[in-house]
Amino acid sequence: MTVLGSKLATPTAWVDPEQLPKVGDASSISGNAPDYVKQVTLSTLHVYGVGPKGCFGASVGDKIRIVEVNIEKRGRRQESSAVCEVTVTEDMLNSAGVMHGGCVGYLVDLCAAVPLVALGVAKKSNGAGVTQALNILFHAPAAHNSCLRITSNSITLGGRLMTSRCEIVDKDSGRAIASAFLSKMQPVMTKM
Repeated sequence: MTVLGSKLATPTAWVDPEQLPKVGDASSISGNAPDYVKQVTLSTLHVYGVGPKGCFGASVGDKIRIVEVNIEKRGRRQESSAVCEVTVTEDMLNSAGVMHGGCVGYLVDLCAAVPLVALGVAKKSNGAGVTQALNILFHAPAAHNSCLRITSNSITLGGRLMTSRCEIVDKDSGRAIASAFLSKMQPVMTKM
C-alpha cells in the first residue's frame, strides 16, 4: 500500500501554514486582519496552493493578488472574508476565447481557501487542508483581459472539516461569472 504524504508536512499536520517560508509582501493587503495573518495567508497561497514553477497551474496561480482579508466576530463565532483579483490572460482561455471552466475551478480552489487559512491562523487552528468537494455554478463567461474580483467567505472551520463560499464577478461590469462552495479536510496523518 502506498502511503501518501505532503512534502510540506510537519509531525502534526499535512501542511502547517505557520511553518511555511515567507513569500511576498503582504503590506498592500487591506482589511482588518492582523498583518501576521495576512502574511501567513499570502505565503500559504503561494507555497502550498500555487507551488513552484512547473506545478499544475502555477503560471495562473502566480497572477492571483490577495487584496483584502478580514476577520469578524459574529456572536460567539469568528468568520473570515477575503478578496482576490486576477486578470484573465491568454493562458487561461479555452478555444472559444473565454476563460476555461477548469481555470475557474482552479481559481475557486485557491481563492476560497484564503479565508479558511486566515481564520485558522487567527484562531490558532489549521485552515489548510485538501479539497474534499467543489461545487461551481457558472453564470457567464469571463473575457480575455477582464479583471475578476473573487470574494470568499468562511462558513465553517472545524477540527478536520472546513467550508467556504465564493463569488467571482467581472470587476468593471459587476457581472456574475461563477458562484461556488468549497469543502476542505485535514488528511489523517499516517504514522510510518
